[in-house]
Amino acid sequence: MVVVAVVGGTGNVGKTIVDALKEDGKHEVIVFTRKAPEGGSAVPAIAVDYNNVEQLTKALDANKVHTIISTIVMIDPIAAQSELNVVAAAAKSFSTKRFVASNWGLATPNDESVRLPFNGFRDESIEALRKTDLEWTQIHNGWFLDYYGMPHVETYLTPLVFAVDIGNKTAAIPGTTGDETITFTYTKDLGKFVVAALGLPKWDEALHCYSENATMNQLIQIAEEATGSKFNITYDPVEKLQRGEVTELPSHPYAYQYFPKELMAGLLSRFGLWVASGIMCVPKEGSLNEQFPEIATTSVKDIVGAWKGK
Repeated sequence: MVVVAVVGGTGNVGKTIVDALKEDGKHEVIVFTRKAPEGGSAVPAIAVDYNNVEQLTKALDANKVHTIISTIVMIDPIAAQSELNVVAAAAKSFSTKRFVASNWGLATPNDESVRLPFNGFRDESIEALRKTDLEWTQIHNGWFLDYYGMPHVETYLTPLVFAVDIGNKTAAIPGTTGDETITFTYTKDLGKFVVAALGLPKWDEALHCYSENATMNQLIQIAEEATGSKFNITYDPVEKLQRGEVTELPSHPYAYQYFPKELMAGLLSRFGLWVASGIMCVPKEGSLNEQFPEIATTSVKDIVGAWKGK
């Protein structure tokens, strides 16, 4: 048993991983957060200053933290610097030996035309880790399956409608076919794989897992069967996606109050390019699924099927 600190463990992915660690029970889990949650938490939550490397180092050693799992949302310079500071603190710590970088989703593409604006922040963390003596990894899991079951499945994620708006029986498929393979992972499955990965004697620089690989056409077919309705389907060709444009789905305007329209379109168009170019998937070969075949995963039908009768 070792002490595992989930950095950002009060956030969406963080809480999922904390739950999985707690349920597994093989390791002691604590949370590092900017502000301890009011009313307490299920595991010890330690308020830290991410701008203070010395304080972070002391917190790691005082709590005998062996492994750090970062779930900081790496979308701006402040978040990026926070993770860099945690890396620096971990490198100075006497107790910390392992580090999981916050690179959930997919590997950063090399092609500048499809890279996300914040991909560079993740690259900086990886480069910083390479300069330390820490053993480190990042876990790639594709697209979160939870989004297609909300609000009818258990999840901590905030809703984000990409390509298929099940509640409104509408879809705008990236590209022209809908036949490209996409990796979908339910966050609860991800949590199980993260816990399992802690038991590996050696980490590769990147690990990957999935719940199921499927196409947009297959997802829509399952959604149509679940809802008993034919979907209104359009396509967003690559040329449109390259302009940073996507077809506005009926659910999108509800999100604009916290996710401005242009920003959302820019982000979703890049994800659409990932789909259309066939890079929205992780390989089965060498996956955590292969290494831990005893972990049963959640299918697209399991999640999308939650819409049955809705």
